[in-house]
Amino acid sequence: MNKSPLLTFQQAKELILTTGNAFNYDQYKTVSLMESIDCYLAESIYSPLSIPSFNNSAMDGYVVRQQDIENFSTLPIAGSIFAGDNDEITWPKGSCLRIMTGAYVPQDAYAVIMQEKVTLQNNCITFDQQQIKKGQNIRYIGESINKGDKVLTKGERLNIGKLATLATLGIQQVKIYKPIKVALFSTGNELTSIGEDLKSNNHIYDSNRFTLHLMLKTLGCEVIDLGIIKDDLTLIKQTLQKASEEADLVITSGGVSVGDADYVKQALEQLGHINFWKIAIKPGKPFAFGRLGQALFCGLPGNPVSSLVTFYQLVQPLILTMFSQKIAPNSLTFKVKTTSNLTKTPGRLDFQRGYLYSNKNGELVVTSTGQQGSHFTSSFDRANCFILLEKDRGDVLAGEWVIVEPFNKLLS
Repeated sequence: MNKSPLLTFQQAKELILTTGNAFNYDQYKTVSLMESIDCYLAESIYSPLSIPSFNNSAMDGYVVRQQDIENFSTLPIAGSIFAGDNDEITWPKGSCLRIMTGAYVPQDAYAVIMQEKVTLQNNCITFDQQQIKKGQNIRYIGESINKGDKVLTKGERLNIGKLATLATLGIQQVKIYKPIKVALFSTGNELTSIGEDLKSNNHIYDSNRFTLHLMLKTLGCEVIDLGIIKDDLTLIKQTLQKASEEADLVITSGGVSVGDADYVKQALEQLGHINFWKIAIKPGKPFAFGRLGQALFCGLPGNPVSSLVTFYQLVQPLILTMFSQKIAPNSLTFKVKTTSNLTKTPGRLDFQRGYLYSNKNGELVVTSTGQQGSHFTSSFDRANCFILLEKDRGDVLAGEWVIVEPFNKLLS
């Protein structure tokens, strides 16, 4: 039997990111801004104008010139400027102008004094000269965005904040990626689809395909659900061939271990190319990554927790890079103390499920969510983070420092 070397998690992730970046997915369409929420940009966007596009007042108050406030502490009000006014206003020397929030500020203005900082009497204002600074309460042209600035980068996912920026710029349409097509199927004679009656006491429901389908949809993919395929090499080869012709990415659940009935790896070796199929992580050691024709391939373990963890940690970043997102090789992590004893055998990086919270002293701490076996999906019920226990680390006692990785919105 050919033995594949056991890659570290970091080696596996870097290879996946490199492959995803080189995939060159280029299927896109143009949609209205309203239709683009949670879609991925297919091109970078540069600002067609400056924001603000004119000097304007940040608040209601009084606009003054430098020479006038140097010579006087009381100024008569010569007129008013309202938001949206276009006409030039006469502004005699030795006077001020009443101005409203968002109104244009005359070119020779020094500052805007907020109305709460003056005394108003007989159509004149009296103010404290020591409180006035140049540019005070004035929003200048291009202060937020200059014309020609890159405001969004190709591959970014359009959330409400980003779309609000585009709306401010008057942009009506954007070019977005079409959903990546992902073919998905599970293998195993013991599996029954959700909604059907279990065929016997030895059967289990195919929860993996259900969970993977949901996560793929959340990531903006079009799912081609090929169902459950029996443990038959010929059937699996036929299904893989069909999947590779219809999809950009093929994902399987089960059949990538070294058991006598684990045929996915054998089929992939005959039809495509395997980059690697074992990683030094727990859960999720048997994870296959390679290529089937023009499609990429990810073979996930059959155990539910292993399937979910490997999808989150490895397949998710692959899909995001296919959408041209720039993914850092290292996830956002930090150290906190654990309030639980954690069982760990040295040899593999362990992704345990934890609950991160602030204790009564205001300190962030993490606790285990319970049994961590690869079949205990209940470990995710209350979890909001992974506890990352290093490869060479053994058992951990309560009070020790551990690394945590908060869940992103895929699991939160």
